[in-house]
Amino acid sequence: MDINYLQIISAIFIGLASGYLGSFMVLKRMALVGDALSHVALPGVALALLFNINPFVGAFATLFAGIIGIWLIEHKTELPTESVVGLFFTFSLAVGLLITPEEELLEALFGDISTISGIDALLAVMLSLAVIFIMRSISKGFILGTISKDLAKTSNIKIARDNFIFMILVALIVALGIKSVGTLLMGALVIIPAIASKNIASNMNGYARTSAVIGLASLVGGVLFAVRFGLPPGPIVVLASTIVFLITLAFRR
Repeated sequence: MDINYLQIISAIFIGLASGYLGSFMVLKRMALVGDALSHVALPGVALALLFNINPFVGAFATLFAGIIGIWLIEHKTELPTESVVGLFFTFSLAVGLLITPEEELLEALFGDISTISGIDALLAVMLSLAVIFIMRSISKGFILGTISKDLAKTSNIKIARDNFIFMILVALIVALGIKSVGTLLMGALVIIPAIASKNIASNMNGYARTSAVIGLASLVGGVLFAVRFGLPPGPIVVLASTIVFLITLAFRR
């Protein structure tokens, strides 16, 4: 498998945005939710492959629909978020496995960075920067709402709005990462850099930035290693981020 500089650039920005966003997901104790949401994208990827359209479009469409569905059911029934996400996760995985063409199944599940085109790379750069910028702009209110909803409300912070924006950003970054690591492993790219950063960071700003750097290093390093030795990139990226996490345990604060 050969890759070009545009595919490396897309990996750099997707890794940065995944790690940065993942730091807030772990802070809000939504790590498993993030992993489950990556599986919700599978039916959209399958439909995109069937109708020969960009997998990002299909993945984001089903993720957006899933987020709206989760939000509506959660507010109508007051069920815990993780329970509702679990419903969508299992349903989406079942539907996705049924409709994904057999010859495309491995690519949908584990990704193939060599299929990223110039348009995909440009989209990855622009949307990754947008995700980081938007998350940074709402981060103070988001963190305060995570710590204390009552305190956030007295500070006129719109918790529901910020949470909804956050979920849309998660959908964007998961959809962007599908071609790099696939629907099965994208959740790990969001979660593992964040928990590795938590071991060594001394403050919130350092935690988010370190998580972004680890996400970048894991994705780019894993892809280059996989290309060098002819291995599938998705699993190698996850192994690379896991190795970084194990190393950070030695320096845990």
